[in-house]
This record gives sequence, structure tokens and C-alpha cells, in this order.
Amino acid sequence: MTYEEIAKDIKNGKFAPVYLLMGEEDYYIDRIADYIVEKALNENEREFNLTVMYGLDTEMATIVNNAKRYPMMADHQVVVVKEAQNLRGWDELGFYMQKPLESTILVICYKHGTLDRRKKVVAEIEKKGVVFESKKLKENMLPGFISAYLKRKKMDIEDQASELLAEFVGNDLNRLAGELEKLIITMPKGKNRITPEEIEKNIGISKDYNNFELKNAIIAKDVLKANKIVKYFNDNPKNNPIQPTLTLLFNYFSNLMVAFYAPERSENGVAAYLGLKSPWQAKEYLLGMRAYSGVKVMNIITQIRLCDARSKGIGNVTLTPGEMLRELVYFILH
Repeated sequence: MTYEEIAKDIKNGKFAPVYLLMGEEDYYIDRIADYIVEKALNENEREFNLTVMYGLDTEMATIVNNAKRYPMMADHQVVVVKEAQNLRGWDELGFYMQKPLESTILVICYKHGTLDRRKKVVAEIEKKGVVFESKKLKENMLPGFISAYLKRKKMDIEDQASELLAEFVGNDLNRLAGELEKLIITMPKGKNRITPEEIEKNIGISKDYNNFELKNAIIAKDVLKANKIVKYFNDNPKNNPIQPTLTLLFNYFSNLMVAFYAPERSENGVAAYLGLKSPWQAKEYLLGMRAYSGVKVMNIITQIRLCDARSKGIGNVTLTPGEMLRELVYFILH
């Protein structure tokens, strides 16, 4: 089941006897677990019917025994097992799954990985409960997450502001949600659209000197602006590490290389070929194809790879990250 499907069932009061929530992305695991507690038990019921256990401090037999209890003056009891990746004895849960108690909602939070799907217990849970794998979002999916999150809060965000925030925070969704909450709280009364200026003021990201603007300057072959940004990065290395910059440039030029093979070189054609969500996202690739040849793009990708290796100490003993980025940008633009 998807996160949206699980959330819809929970909202409608349709609960499974067991939830196995696992994967690399903590955000959705925590959100589903919290939502189950919120919807299954009111505040008065939680005192006697909510049990929270930790995999490092308990055993599977204890968890199963707690799951076999009946609720007290409530329709359900909820047993939440956190850090379940530290548990052993999963076969004991398999025996419980043969006849799980309908009044118990057992929520198992298995983080930083997945339980081996070949285990019989996983199949047992899938038959009578819910197995959900929470995967890390790809970088190009973060603006969509930001927009959806803010929409639930009756807020909106400009595209550039969304790109800035996604680039700055990365795909740590818990941290990203925290930054969004900070923005919501600090927004002036009556204003519900977040701009790059709000990002700069409240998150501390420069709206003029960032990876997003560097990419735009490179696409436009604006040598002066690109060099100003590189100098700013060099002067502020703590806030502008080279790795996110290289990742952004590599992703752009890799996609640009693919775009050269698009059957139709229009916004719609390139967007469809690259799998972009909307045609406007293809504009920067159409501009890139006019500014750079296919051969140049291949050479740029090679240089980005070399710069990445050097930034990690391979074949480099003297250049600083700022100097390496300056050399790379010079190669790209000339």
C-alpha cells in the first residue's frame, strides 16, 4: 500500500491488526505511526491503551504478550514498537499473525533498512496486515513534497523558493518539514505565499548566491555572475560545500545529454522524454542545448566526475574546494 492509501484508511477508521513500517525514510514511518495513535485513541484512552516499546530494550515475546491484551474501556489498544531493526525472534510474531487480536493495533517501526522480504513473517503480515516500505525521495521529487506539505497548511510557495529550500535541505524529510514549519510560523499575518526573500530571511539561504543561481548563470553563459557566485562560495565555504554543487551540476548536464536524443525538441517533447512533471521544467534544457554542444556536454560530465574525485582527496593534494569549483566553472563556460 502507498502512504496515501494507508492514511486514507486510517482517517476513515479502518485499521489493520499489524503494520510493518520499514525503510530508509523516517518521515513517513513516524507520520503513519503518529496518525494511527491520533485516530485510534482519544487522549483519555491513551493512558491505559497505548504502549510504546523499543527494539533495543525488549524482546519479541514481550511485544506479542502485550499485543494479546484486551483494551480497557476503548475499542482498541495500540502497541507501537520503535527501533524494531534491533529486534530478534521474528518467528514469534509469525505465530501471532496466524490469529492476531482484532482489538489490537500493533505498529512496528523498522528504520534505516528493510526486513528481509523472504522471511515468512513478512508474508504473514501482508496477508492480514500492512507492509509499507518508506523510500528516500529523489531530489527532483522534493519540490512536489514541499508544495503538497504547504497545501495541507493552506500555504503556497514560488517555484524558485521551493528549489532553493530543496537544494539547501536535501531529501531529509523530517528536517525539510521542520524548516517548512519554521517558515509558516514566521510568515507575516495574511500572507500565505512563500517567496525567495522569505527563504533568505528565515532560513539563511542567499537568494542571489546559491547553487540554483549558479546553474542558471552557467546555462545562460553569464561569466560575470557565475564567477561572483563561485567567489561567494569560496568566501563562505561552511555554508556552501562543494558536493551539493557538483551533484546539482552533474544531474543537470546528465539530463541535458539525454535531452539531445529527444525525438521532439519542444517543451512538451523534452519534458515527456526526461519524465519531467511539467513542460516549464524543460525550458532550462532547451536553453542548454542552444548554449552547449553534445560533445561539450560529454566533456563537462567527465570534468564534474574528476572534480568530485579530487574533492574527496583522489589525485589532489593542494587545491581547495573553492579553487576546484573555479577551475570547473571556467572549463564549462569556455
